[in-house]
Amino acid sequence: MSEIKNTAIDAPISLTDGAVRALEKIKAEQSISNEHGLRVGVTGGGCSGFSYILGFDEEKENDQVFTVKGVKVLVQKSHAIYLLGMEIDWEEGLNNRGFSFNNPNATDTCGCGTSFSA
Repeated sequence: MSEIKNTAIDAPISLTDGAVRALEKIKAEQSISNEHGLRVGVTGGGCSGFSYILGFDEEKENDQVFTVKGVKVLVQKSHAIYLLGMEIDWEEGLNNRGFSFNNPNATDTCGCGTSFSA
């Protein structure tokens, strides 16, 4: 009899500590329930072809659910290929404040950092 092993699938994205702190702050300030997870995805559009989706949402039927540094992350299965290996960071500087996306799958990005082509 063969033994069946449960293997966890690694999340396609990673979050920096700064991003986690910013997400926790937003969640608390907006009274977002623990039922919601952080939706990460892509949509057609933007100046380079795709734009990122980032926001709190309820789990949907086609979602894969991951826990990244204690944050529940929701990714539609069809979006994972565009996000594999992406790091989400929080930047706080004089010229830039907000989430940034470091996506190794992007062949081109725009100046605003929220649009890419693959």
